[in-house]
Parts: sequence; C-alpha cells; structure tokens
Amino acid sequence: MRQERIGRGGRTISLLLAAVVAALAGADWRQFRGSDNTGVSTEKVRLPVSFAADHDIAWKVPLPGRGPSGPIVVGGRVVVTCSSGARQERLHLLCFSAADGKCLWQREFWATGNTLAHDVAAVAIPTPASDGRRIFAFYSSNDLACVDLDGNLLWFRGLGYEHPNTRNAVGMSSSPLLLGDTVIVQLDSPGQSLLAGIDASSGTTRWHTDREANAVFASPTLFGAAALIQGKTSLVAVEPRNGQVLWKYDYETPYQPVASAATWRDTVFLPGFKLSALRPGAAGEEAKLLWAETRLRPDMASPIVCDGRIYVLKGSGVLACGDAASGRTYWQLRLKGTFWASPVCADGRLYCVNREGLVQVVQLGKKEGKLLTSSRIDDGISASPAVAEGAVFFRSDRHLWKIAAKSSP
Repeated sequence: MRQERIGRGGRTISLLLAAVVAALAGADWRQFRGSDNTGVSTEKVRLPVSFAADHDIAWKVPLPGRGPSGPIVVGGRVVVTCSSGARQERLHLLCFSAADGKCLWQREFWATGNTLAHDVAAVAIPTPASDGRRIFAFYSSNDLACVDLDGNLLWFRGLGYEHPNTRNAVGMSSSPLLLGDTVIVQLDSPGQSLLAGIDASSGTTRWHTDREANAVFASPTLFGAAALIQGKTSLVAVEPRNGQVLWKYDYETPYQPVASAATWRDTVFLPGFKLSALRPGAAGEEAKLLWAETRLRPDMASPIVCDGRIYVLKGSGVLACGDAASGRTYWQLRLKGTFWASPVCADGRLYCVNREGLVQVVQLGKKEGKLLTSSRIDDGISASPAVAEGAVFFRSDRHLWKIAAKSSP
C-alpha cells in the first residue's frame, strides 16, 4: 500500500522530545554520523591519537567487497556493507564482534536495481542504520534489507525494481535515516525522484512523495523530531510518520547537494555555494537565514559542529573552523591528501581520513588547530569512521579496522 501525502505547515519542531533522545544510545554509533546524526562522539574512554604502533590496532579483518559505506556499532557488534561481482550485483551485509573482530554472521542479496557506480565508489555506498533491535541496510541499487541483530532476514524491498527510473550513472549515495519507527529513504536522481517513509517493522511504505528530478548525494539529517531533506532548489523538514512538510527553505541558486546538512541546537547549517545558517520559523513559515559564508563552503565531506564551532573539511585538505553563531572564520589548517569521508569529533579532537588512508588527528583549539599525528592504514577510503566502545572503526575497500588505545599496565 502506498500513500501520497505532502503538506505545508504542521506543528513546530520540538528539539527536546524525550522519545527521540531515549532512542539514541550514547555507547553505540547507529547510523551515518552517529546515533544522533551529528558526527560528534560522547565517548569518555581515552581514544587513540596515534596508531602506527601495532598495539593500538585491536583487530583488522578482510572484507569480501568494496564500499564507501561507513561502519555502524550496535550492541557490541560492528556492521558494514560491501558489494562485489562483475557488475557489483552481489550485496553483502556483515556483522563482527566489536571485542575481537570475529565474524558473527554475513548475508548476501542480489541487487534488483541499477548497479552503475563511479570507479572509486561501489554499490555499497549508503551507511546502514539500526534501532538497536534491527539493522537496515540500503544500497545504491535502492535495495533495502532489514535483518535482526542475529542476521535473520525480516523483510526486503527492491525499491530500485519498483521505481526503475530512480538511478544515475555514478551511484546513489543517500544513507537511510531512522526516526522512531520509520526508515526514511531519499531516492533523488536525474530521472524519477522520490522520498519515502518505510515502516521499520513491516517494510511497507507509510508514505511517499514525488520530488523534483535531480541527482542528490546528501543524506537526510536528523533535526529534533524531523528529517531534513536537501534537494535541488530547497531544503524541507518533514514529519517522519506521514511525510508532512513542517517548514521549507528555498535556495537562491539551484544546487546539487553532496555534503549533508549539520545541526546544532535550533540552527541548521546548509551546504551549498555558501554554507548557510538557518533557523526554522513558526509552523508553515520558511526558515530564516542567519548568515551565509563562502569561506566555510564544504565539498564532499559534511560539516560538523562541536561546542559552538563549525568545522568544514574541504576536498583539497583545508580544514576551516568558524563560529557557529556568526559564521566568522577563526582558523584554517592544511592537511595532506584529498578527502571524501566526513570527519568525526571526539574528546576535543577531529579524526580526518583521506582517500589514501592517512588518518590525521587534529587537536581543536580556540585560536588554531594543531595536527597531532598522522597514521596510515589502507588506501581507497571514502567511508566516515565510527566511534564507539572506546575505539575508532575505519573501513576501506579491503578491510575493517578497530583502533583502540592500549590499556595502561
């Protein structure tokens, strides 16, 4: 059953909903950019700064396929997707023990939709999501699989088969967003584009909305009890259970979103030709533009906000720090290499990994950023790391890594 529902107006967004907060587990990293979708970790355990020495590499396991999708961590398990085959038509979902890297289970599916992808990408582009009981694996072929924590298949949707024109020539990359009991998937392409809310329990479509045709590579972003959806000409905030539009912001210039929006308190930071800071108005009203800054414009990596400062990592390796309230740039730091993966923030430090597998850890200061260490792992990294259980987890096209500081004797 499919419902066509879209509306303007609706109720204002509550940023303090207890139901949303309770659903987010601080010890886990359950979806793209973490359980709360900010990219900021609340880990209190001492995290490694340098892991060139073998003793900081807790484990390293081979993967059966490629993928820019990031790992997630839920209930002591590390989950990652891969794709393989001559046409990238084999879809892998693997689960490892976070403690020792032992493979607990793995599942394979055949892609039902388009498997074209860029040479440096793969069909396993979107990062999976979990509600702590189930895992939702989404692929560039627009196939969506739901399994329990033991790997038992609960349901499968071939959204690319159902909507064959939702595809592009370089790969769909929007990660699913889990909000309550709804999985939100964004299928924006030069052909058919749509946004859908999928019932997490049954896999049925609660609602879907046809959208303007455009290739969008950004992912839906959590904002209180709403989902932020970037498009070609506007940003919309939608109610997850029915798809109702709560508020909207129209761009000055049409744009092809790659980096995902960031949030902090009641402010949304929207990537575009400039980085724009927005504040939602009353129900049904457009968001208010607070500031827009060209020097803080991101490229592929999504911006991140921590302690009132916004950090933007450009593809060329320039890391910029600005004031989240005003957009004023505080400092810039040149890092080595080219970057696709979004950084993560933990314990006052930023973990940045470039395409060549060089992990650069930056100490975040008020007046400057200081490069602490550079440690090399695999090359071919486009996936954002995960931070959970006192460790940082990285994935490349060949391996999954757990990096954890050695315990004091």
